Amino acid sequence: MRRGFTILEVLLATIILGFGLTAILLSMTQSQKTMLGSAYLETVQEVMDLVEMAYPLSDVTDPDDAQNGLDVNETKATELWEKISEIRLTNAQEEKFHGYTWEREWLNKNDDDEIERLGGLHVVRVTVRWGNDFRGHHEEESYVTFWRKPE
Repeated sequence: MRRGFTILEVLLATIILGFGLTAILLSMTQSQKTMLGSAYLETVQEVMDLVEMAYPLSDVTDPDDAQNGLDVNETKATELWEKISEIRLTNAQEEKFHGYTWEREWLNKNDDDEIERLGGLHVVRVTVRWGNDFRGHHEEESYVTFWRKPE
């Protein structure tokens, strides 16, 4: 009567277990990347909401105005908060928005034919950037919208 396992059976079980553990670790790593990316995009959406409150397109009357025109230079997200609220950011909010910047760019600024072809619509892109300056790893998310001069 045979007792125990042969070396081949033990080896085969070890290989199967190794493949299973590898698959679990890979899926955990991918899940972690997805969750981290989701957190970044959630913060990006909050920054874009701050942009709409601090520099609403509906308030623009002259697209070339240096103070309140369509083009707005790159600005820190924390400065947006200071512009719209008298309440200071909490430490958690300060940490959350750290490293996030945004800018608004008028894409068809010098193309009067394009503006006319679009029926007077000006194309505007809002871009939010974030990343680690020390590692040189930057990411950005942007959206394009339209603005029409009020009559």
